[in-house]
Amino acid sequence: MAGFWGRRRREQEALAAQDADLARRAEQALVAADERIRTTADELAFAQAELGESLTADLKAALDAVRLHLQEAFQLHQLNHDEIPDTDEELRTRNARIVQLCDWAEDLLEEKTGVLAETVAKVRRAPEVIAQVRADAESLSGRIPQARETIARLSSRYAETAMRRIASSGDEAEQLIAFARHGADVSERRRAAKQNEEANLALETATEAVRRAGAMLDAVEDFEIEALRAEATLADVVADSRGDIVAARSAPQTPEVTAATAALESALNALAPAGALNDPFAELTQLRTANNALDEVIAKAQYRAEHPLPSLDQVQHALDDADRQLGVARGLISGHRGWIGADARTRLAEAERLRVDVPAMLPAEDTRELALSSARRVAQLAAEALQLAQHDIDSSRPQNQGWGGDGWGGGGRRGGDSGVMGGILGGLVIGSILDGIFD
Repeated sequence: MAGFWGRRRREQEALAAQDADLARRAEQALVAADERIRTTADELAFAQAELGESLTADLKAALDAVRLHLQEAFQLHQLNHDEIPDTDEELRTRNARIVQLCDWAEDLLEEKTGVLAETVAKVRRAPEVIAQVRADAESLSGRIPQARETIARLSSRYAETAMRRIASSGDEAEQLIAFARHGADVSERRRAAKQNEEANLALETATEAVRRAGAMLDAVEDFEIEALRAEATLADVVADSRGDIVAARSAPQTPEVTAATAALESALNALAPAGALNDPFAELTQLRTANNALDEVIAKAQYRAEHPLPSLDQVQHALDDADRQLGVARGLISGHRGWIGADARTRLAEAERLRVDVPAMLPAEDTRELALSSARRVAQLAAEALQLAQHDIDSSRPQNQGWGGDGWGGGGRRGGDSGVMGGILGGLVIGSILDGIFD
């Protein structure tokens, strides 16, 4: 008994220490949150003077929400120290709520002031960014004449379909550069008018316009290299395609192989002659597609030649065998349900599930192989179910024939009849239906 009360006293002391620690944390959190509100309010005032109301609206809304909810925390703290006695559970609940409210307030203000700091930094860097936009625009303007010369030179070599991707790049880049310069000017004027949100938006669009103009001019320079690579790859694919056409003559001559060979020959004949304007990108795509299609149908035809499609009679024979196996397994399990374990039942259930789907596979040639393998799988599962069921029956059959170890009551009929009766009774016992059999 002394040990019990000693343990109880230690538990109470530990709980009291935890409550005291929670009360200290609540007071510290309340002070810290209140101080954070005052500091954030000062930051908001400075930010509003520099950025305006629109860019600081999120922080102001967060500060208003924190002030509102922190009133609840102060009220709870006041209840903890008024003249009305409180239970330990009430104090514990209030202090936990105070800590929760203060943590939420600190997290929210931290998030919003961080976002505002990024905005302030962006606004303060605006003159530097504007200067960079104008410098980039000037540099890109100097590349436009060269880009136009490159486009004109390549137009004499490649077809119009190939040149579409860069034909208007010079003009479009020039328009984007002009837009970027205009955006920089607008940003500067909006900033001077203290319209910082509009100034930021204009500067962001100007920066994006410069980036896109640079990408367009880079594409003009890259086009020639990409076209040369496409032409080199096209030559390799042409040689490979001609070899595939020769190889197709020794492949099984199915209608699919004949059609794919004709399509590849047509793609080869459609190539632009030497010296003519061509589109290496489109020609490479068309020829590669036809080449791959021929490879696929040849592989399929060769597989089919090595693995002939089973006839409907073969599939039906396998299905009949599966049905016979199923029938035997189903009959044995149904007749000895009390003795059959989960493994045999599972094999039978899976076999019956697969058997249902086989007829839908029979008519179509592309699923006939699957129908044959499914039928064989059904037969295999049914055979396994039968074997497992027989094992369960043999394991459950009484070793001593008859009742009481010596036939009927120790002196009755012996031999096969008693074994059958023992099997029946064994099944009844396992099936939990022996109770009341003599009622």
